This record gives sequence, C-alpha cells and structure tokens, in this order.
Amino acid sequence: MNLKLNKSQIERFSRQIILKDIGILGQKKIIQSEVLVIGMGGLGCSVAEFLTRAGIGGLGIVDPDKVDLSNIHRQSLYDISDLRKPKVFAAEKKLKKINIKTKIKSYKIKLNQSNYKKIFDKYDYIVDGSDNFDTKFLINDISKKTKKFLVTGAISKFDGHIFVFDFRIKKTPCIRCFFQEEKITDNVLNCEYDGILGTVAGVIGTIQANEILKKILTIGKNLSGYVMIIDLLNLNFRKVKLNKIKNAQDIKI
Repeated sequence: MNLKLNKSQIERFSRQIILKDIGILGQKKIIQSEVLVIGMGGLGCSVAEFLTRAGIGGLGIVDPDKVDLSNIHRQSLYDISDLRKPKVFAAEKKLKKINIKTKIKSYKIKLNQSNYKKIFDKYDYIVDGSDNFDTKFLINDISKKTKKFLVTGAISKFDGHIFVFDFRIKKTPCIRCFFQEEKITDNVLNCEYDGILGTVAGVIGTIQANEILKKILTIGKNLSGYVMIIDLLNLNFRKVKLNKIKNAQDIKI
C-alpha cells in the first residue's frame, strides 16, 4: 500500500494502531475501504458513526425519510435541531464533524430494483439497517447477486439479531434460509407497534460495525453463515448456524 498516514492520523487512530491485530497496515486497510449503509435509523446511525470514528475511507448512506421526534431516543446522530430534515443529510453533517476525511455519499432514496445498480457497484461491504422485511429481502437478494459481504441487523423490544453473509463464497446461506415464512408481517420489526429500548439499537448496530471492521482487517472469527440472537433483557446470547435452503427463492432482479 502506497498510502502514508500523517502525524494527525497516527494520533487520531493510535488506540487502534497499537493493537497487534491492526497496526499501521490494518489502519490503511480501513482508510481504503468503502461501506454502504442502508437505513439510517437506530442501527444505521450506530454503524455509520463507529465506522467513521474508526477511519473508514468511504461511506454511502441510504434513507428516504426525514427525522421525526420519536427517532431521537435511539438514533444517535440526530437531535432536536434536525427535526423534519432528511436523515441522510443530517447524518452526513454530523459524521463530517467526527471525521472530515471520511468521504460520505448521501442517497435520499428508497432502494428498489431499478436504482440499486448505480449504488451497489461502488461498495464491497453492505450493512442492512432497514426496518422492514421487503427491504431486507431486497438487500439480501441484491447482495447475493452482486457477490457482496453483507451484515444485516434486526431489532425489536429488547432483542436483536445479527446476520452475516459473505456472498463471494459459494453455497452461502442467506436471510431467506432463516425467515422461511411465505408472508412475514412487518409488525415483527415495527418499533411503533412493538416498541424498542434505545440502547438495543446501539448495541446491535455497534456489533454490525464490528463485523465489518473485522472483515476488512481479516482478523478474528466472523458470523458468516450464522445468526447471533441477543436478548438484552435477560442477557441471553446465542449463535445459530444457518443451513442453505434449496427452495429459498430470491426476487428476480
């Protein structure tokens, strides 16, 4: 790598660089990586914030919505001054204050089968922070088709799920192998309907960011092909292996 870290960068990331599994070489990998975060709610805010603090080189953020008062208790990049502003623009402003070197691209759109191509090609790592199954299945299917590394999060009440899929590896299972019901209601992920403790979003989003960083650095064990199920009310943690289901049907894209 020809990239050289300046004195300011070395100081900023010194607590990461000192780790033997990261070092200068690892920090360069982070700076040269680009990640796409879809959904700038409770999960996406935490993911984007910690990747930016870690020094990620490029960050794409996707969300069509505006900031609502009910968002602020769990969506860490927003405050009262952001009400009614597009989430991606409010988030971009905050993220630039954290690390001006991270190149942020905002997409105020709802991801669909027609517009994904102009976005996905730019990124090797995808984070799903969406809050509905239609979008989760779409992100899954696009990531599978385009052979991306995908980290999906889902939260409800006091519970969280983290899925990791490396679609560059053949015979990798996908989220359809876990949610096999023909029709899943979005009430399962609906904070308005079911409620959510704000800290749960922060915990799950931070783990998603952690999985991305480990993959970039090629260190430790990742959850590829597994789902981690976390009950933060009773402190129960489970890691479940996913088996590829032959009849798991993707959307035709």
